[in-house]
Amino acid sequence: MNIRTIALAGAMTLIASSAFADCAFENDVEVKSLSAGFEAWKAATDAMAECGNFEAELDQEFRTKQPAAFAANPSLYQIGGVANGTLVPLLNEGTIRPLDDLVAQYGQNLTPNQLIRIDGKVMAVAMMVNTQHLMYREDIFSDLGIAVPTTYDEVLAAADEIRAADVVEYPLGGTYKTGWNLGEEYINMYLGFGGDFFADGSKPAINNENGVAALEMMRRLSEYMDPEYLVSDSTYVQQQFQQGKIAMANLWASRAGAMDDANESQVVGKVMMASAPAAVAGGRPASSLWWDGIVIAKNISDEEAAAAFRVAMEGLDAEMVQANNDIAVWLIDGFTPGRLAQGAMETAMNGAVPYAASSQMGLMHTALGNNLADFLTGAKDAETTLADIEAEYLTSAREAGLVR
Repeated sequence: MNIRTIALAGAMTLIASSAFADCAFENDVEVKSLSAGFEAWKAATDAMAECGNFEAELDQEFRTKQPAAFAANPSLYQIGGVANGTLVPLLNEGTIRPLDDLVAQYGQNLTPNQLIRIDGKVMAVAMMVNTQHLMYREDIFSDLGIAVPTTYDEVLAAADEIRAADVVEYPLGGTYKTGWNLGEEYINMYLGFGGDFFADGSKPAINNENGVAALEMMRRLSEYMDPEYLVSDSTYVQQQFQQGKIAMANLWASRAGAMDDANESQVVGKVMMASAPAAVAGGRPASSLWWDGIVIAKNISDEEAAAAFRVAMEGLDAEMVQANNDIAVWLIDGFTPGRLAQGAMETAMNGAVPYAASSQMGLMHTALGNNLADFLTGAKDAETTLADIEAEYLTSAREAGLVR
């Protein structure tokens, strides 16, 4: 799947209703799903629920719960919502099933770009593209005469002007929450500086000039954020925007629709989308491309698998997309790109690369998330921080048999 060609906190549980008005069949098999909790998953699982006997758990900590839940026999869920990176642990543990037979029987409306093949087998069905891109308050930028930043040096210059004007609490928001979010921020920035994560196969290769530059840029950016940035995840930044507290952030495209939700946003129509900034002038965007989609558990009966796949297809159909067009960059037939998709498409067109999901990258991502805060808080210097990250990665990689 060539992702560049596609479209270029707490847990919540939703119990299925008894209505089947918009479902092509009445499901009589109990089906449960576990996925992230952003707006696109809410829309998709609401549509799945129309088939009956369906329960969706929407949880931003889904990635830590899925491996054990799917390893249970029988699996605790029939459907999993995954992305590039979160698919890997399930593949490694062998807890999801190939979908070729189900696609042949029930996936007639799927497009080729939705079929995620691993070693020739369809192991997941993608529903949308996701990436972090620049979201900014057009009214503030216009009033202050600030051009939309295309590099992170320009972001810092704009942040200076916004702080001086004192029009918001903080010029910037950032998903710097310690753990997965902070690791992802570094990965994006390091990619922007042109860094490679590994050398000689699976050996770590981040303790270098590009690694130090990425850290230093992240710390400079953090100086314009809420001082509590180490607890700031996507929902935190989304709410900062909605409440008028920040003027810009590199935030997930899946959060764009929430800016125009009149029920919870004070900035409807004021937040615009642009390409993720480059780390260096003329370079690629400091972001990575992702997809989100569904998998089906292996440790369930064939009857459950068929019911789960049929329910999933009802949730990922054109009718759902047409009712929720602007909350995601959908891969599903019926999607019409609009204003809210502009930033994601520009980020892809400007050369952002896909997140390189692998067992090695999963271990690197974890090591990054565990150690980066020490640099941002001043507890360690850049070289020590990067050395500690490489050491933690090597320990984990040796335990997993990835390096000797």
